[in-house]
Amino acid sequence: MNITDVRVRKVTKDGKMKAVVSITIDDEFVVHDIKVIEGDKGLFIAMPSRKATDGEYRDIAHPINSETRDHIQTIILDRYEQVMSESVADEAL
Repeated sequence: MNITDVRVRKVTKDGKMKAVVSITIDDEFVVHDIKVIEGDKGLFIAMPSRKATDGEYRDIAHPINSETRDHIQTIILDRYEQVMSESVADEAL
């Protein structure tokens, strides 16, 4: 599996959610609404979810194993950091 595109949309409101991300896998499949969240131990991703009738949130799409989740998270957070550093550089001009 190759993640061939990562699009980051920064969230301008204060809060724990920092960005919403879309990824393209193998130039063939897109997953929208992956969230970048600031947690107690740093940044992490939350897969797209929907509120169930019992009030709980359930992932709509998610990796099957932890290695795939780690791979996706690393790529997304690297791209997020790149976008944030470009944004800070643009503001300095």
